[in-house]
Amino acid sequence: MLEVRDITIKYGECEVLLDITFNLPDGKTIVLLGANGAGKTTLIRALNGTLPPARGSINIDGRDLNALSRREIAKSITVVAQENETRFPITVMEFVLSGRFVHGSAFGWETEDDLENAKKALADCNLSGFETRLMNHLSGGERQRVVLARAIATNARILLLDEPTANLDLSHQAMMFRLVRERCRTQSCSAIVITHDLNLASEFADEIIMLKNGRIAAKGTPEEVLTAENVRNVFAVDVLLDENPASRKVRVTAVF
Repeated sequence: MLEVRDITIKYGECEVLLDITFNLPDGKTIVLLGANGAGKTTLIRALNGTLPPARGSINIDGRDLNALSRREIAKSITVVAQENETRFPITVMEFVLSGRFVHGSAFGWETEDDLENAKKALADCNLSGFETRLMNHLSGGERQRVVLARAIATNARILLLDEPTANLDLSHQAMMFRLVRERCRTQSCSAIVITHDLNLASEFADEIIMLKNGRIAAKGTPEEVLTAENVRNVFAVDVLLDENPASRKVRVTAVF
């Protein structure tokens, strides 16, 4: 379990996250929502150990994140970041295998287990047959799926995904969310996902955290959080709410 207790994150003297507290149990998916600049990416960087809290604590299975080495953190936590451009020639398979370094592997020294994990991750992301293609020859959406495959291949228990569907078409957006959710439910993993799509959050989140100006504005199930009042408060837009007739989840439509 990932436990976040009253963390405050600063850039210099500026507090960009204040008093953030929540738990991420095994098997669950949390979606972070908020306007641009609300602190979502900063929170992901803190949870990965990149930004140490000025106050508060982050624990993994009872161990303080600050007490862990970068290698220990990488075995437990993997990140799919917004920026995934690769400027040098590397094949898809080489890129995915690079995620296995935390298990003692490196380029040219991959094991059968490394290869099996990489191939399965590529298949899960609808990328079978892409192994020898160069990363810098892929479309943005294809590259984003390869980055997710690399994260999956690490076998880290906690996935942190920063707008992973930004470059994907509708079918691959749904594929990515389903893959992450099913991985959490069947392999005792957990995930935190940043998205701007409130309806995807409604469909796939176990819990939603809304951030506003670096603070938690709302937290709970999609039904509890996705209210007209909360959406207006965080995004400054009026919405209509109804029920998706297929999934029975709350559906959000902006009113312009």
